[in-house]
Amino acid sequence: MADIFAKKPLAQLLGEANSSGHGTLKRTLGALNLMALGIGAIIGAGLFVRTAAAAAQTSGPGVTLAFVVAAIGCAFAGLCYAEFAAMIPIAGSAYTYAYTTMGEFVAWVIGWALIMEYALGAATVAIAWSEYLNKLLEVFGTSIPYSLSHSPFESSVVDGVTQTGIINLPALLVIVALSLLLIKGTQESAMFNAIIVVVKVAIVLIFIAVGWQFIDPANHTPYLIPDNAEPVKNAAGTVVREYTGWNKHGWGGILGGAGIVFFAFIGFDAVSTAAQEAKNPKRDMPIGILGSLAICTVLYILFGHVLTGVANWREFADPALGGEASVTYAISAHMPGFEWLATAVTVAILAGFSSVILVMLMGQSRVFFSMANDGLMPKAFSELHPKFRTPYKSNLALLVFVGAFAAFVPGSLAGDLTSFGTLLAFVLVSAGVWIMRRSDPGQHRPFRAPLSSPSFPFVPLMGMLVCTAMIVGLDADTLKLAVGWMVIGFIVYFIYGKRNSKLQQGIVVIPAEMEEQAFIEPDKHNL
Repeated sequence: MADIFAKKPLAQLLGEANSSGHGTLKRTLGALNLMALGIGAIIGAGLFVRTAAAAAQTSGPGVTLAFVVAAIGCAFAGLCYAEFAAMIPIAGSAYTYAYTTMGEFVAWVIGWALIMEYALGAATVAIAWSEYLNKLLEVFGTSIPYSLSHSPFESSVVDGVTQTGIINLPALLVIVALSLLLIKGTQESAMFNAIIVVVKVAIVLIFIAVGWQFIDPANHTPYLIPDNAEPVKNAAGTVVREYTGWNKHGWGGILGGAGIVFFAFIGFDAVSTAAQEAKNPKRDMPIGILGSLAICTVLYILFGHVLTGVANWREFADPALGGEASVTYAISAHMPGFEWLATAVTVAILAGFSSVILVMLMGQSRVFFSMANDGLMPKAFSELHPKFRTPYKSNLALLVFVGAFAAFVPGSLAGDLTSFGTLLAFVLVSAGVWIMRRSDPGQHRPFRAPLSSPSFPFVPLMGMLVCTAMIVGLDADTLKLAVGWMVIGFIVYFIYGKRNSKLQQGIVVIPAEMEEQAFIEPDKHNL
């Protein structure tokens, strides 16, 4: 009986990483490109939505400290990703790392889970992109008809008339456009992403710079929500927010807020999926992963400080103001003369969504590319365009699947599944670093995560513990959907993946020259 926990030989992975020519991904990305990809994936609507929500629900002005705690949790996983990405610079990210440290079945599990992060995440963000496009169009007195901007499963009553969706056309079109851009080339996609990153970071910096002069120091006192904080009531006198739980005030509130804003950091791991397209991955991958995380952390802290200084955190406790409308409200209510900035923020959110979708689609296609090369996915997903050298069939498949989801399924369905897939990847990558340190301590590591020795694996253990805790903290419905999705994945693996796996068939591809597709017998110790 074949061993479903067989490990892919590290020598084979390194051979694939060092291969070039026909059949390999084109190395076009430098450190700045990779950093821009990370920033593009991280800064989405989370910054504009989660900040006010965390301040109002748990942290008050101390939301800046919540960002620090969340960043520390991400840093543990980020250091582990950086070590792997520099040591094994190949497409596939967490899937590839798991294959060589924990075996094929675990690799399949994480590859299947990454579909939740990248494919479903891209579809969900595309639906939100459609909503914000209508918000921007409303500024100019127009909008896309309800029937053409919502799924058939959505309806709304306006002035006594029921409107039903037919297709979410804007969401579908943005998926099509970005998928075609990815097929055209990684360098072109990176350039487009870089332009978007400049736009949205510029708007964030403008808000920070302009808003700083409107900060009222009284809004930052006290800095943490006191344990005797009065409940917040709406205009009708109904209580909308209470602060009685241990994680609703004080330092407990900082931890509670960290759980809320953590998801604004999701995305830096997508940089590792582009490792096989980096010019100098041993140097550039750690810079791209950790650099993007560091830059976004600084921006988040400054943004949170200004937002809670301009408007009192209690104002955001109203659900209507603590979410999507929070920044626009703060500008219109407390920054007279800068109403134009509210429109600019909407533009920044649209730009942020665009780059997030782009990087997610790219990440998913690279994961499929690696899985197909191993025989766990149909061969078509690993076929490269003869001119552009991009996995165009994988991108086309995602265009159909993700586009259909975005066009015909409500965005609320995916919920926090994206977060589940991300956190599971973080856990397994952190575990993988520890396992690899023990099983192959002599392997050359261009970048080494600190405090990660086999006898004292502090960073990997913290990455595993923090991310596991956040998985447990997800709501029950999300966990049920995630388990159901993983069960489907198990069925697919045993019906298709296991039977077609090159490793299970005793085939190992050494792609020093991909044209010749030389095959050798695998190391028997790995089977």
